[in-house]
Amino acid sequence: MDFYDQVLRELVAALGAALFVGNLMALLRRRADARRAAAGSGDLAQAPVARTVAYATLGFVMMVAGIAAMVAS
Repeated sequence: MDFYDQVLRELVAALGAALFVGNLMALLRRRADARRAAAGSGDLAQAPVARTVAYATLGFVMMVAGIAAMVAS
């Protein structure tokens, strides 16, 4: 296996994991974001559920595909 192939597989797994964890954290923080927005702090509103779940799902699939590619080779 080539060095660049391995690095690409690791990058896909790492980016997928980052996308998954980041969007999962956004879903978990929705309630706190709603309270802050109601208090008028001027921050961004809470994360949209459908888009956040879709991105988290995409990140999970990328992470699993990257890990599977690393294990298979």
